[in-house]
Amino acid sequence: MRAQARTRRTNVGALVLALGLGSLVSVGLGVYGRLHEPTFYALNLAGFSSGLVAKAWLATGAFVLVLVQLGSALVMYGRIPGVAGPWWIGGLHRWSGRAAVLLTVPVAVHCLYALGFQGGEPRVLVHSLFGCFFYGAFTAKMLVLRAETPKWALPVLGGAVFTALTAVWFTSAAWFFATSGLTF
Repeated sequence: MRAQARTRRTNVGALVLALGLGSLVSVGLGVYGRLHEPTFYALNLAGFSSGLVAKAWLATGAFVLVLVQLGSALVMYGRIPGVAGPWWIGGLHRWSGRAAVLLTVPVAVHCLYALGFQGGEPRVLVHSLFGCFFYGAFTAKMLVLRAETPKWALPVLGGAVFTALTAVWFTSAAWFFATSGLTF
């Protein structure tokens, strides 16, 4: 009985540590974005007409990959009746997640450096909050992956990452395409 209680405490401690570090990442990004003087200088990638267009398409790519993440997680956890997970589903899940986060990095750098944390209008405030939350939730999820934490922790954190990136996409790229059209 004592060993079981000690294991539970260790599990909860690892989860609390992951959540604490994730919270520090979220708050740290928000504080930096708020205190940093925005440069309003757009980072641009070759092939795109502007930095905003590049950000919208990179975020859209990340959003599509997060949808792959959701689908592969549902298959891995047996949540789609009648669908047995193929041997490669775990690899698809890992690599689509890596690619999604990599696509978000130039977007986040541009947002923090050029624009900072803004809250002048509700859409922008929600975008800023969820952008910071995304990286905190991602940090916590990565820390929980190899730790001995309660079984519910990984799917909950994965859901938080999915929800945050979805909110970021809807308040930025989807809004941009709705107001500016599908431009390159």
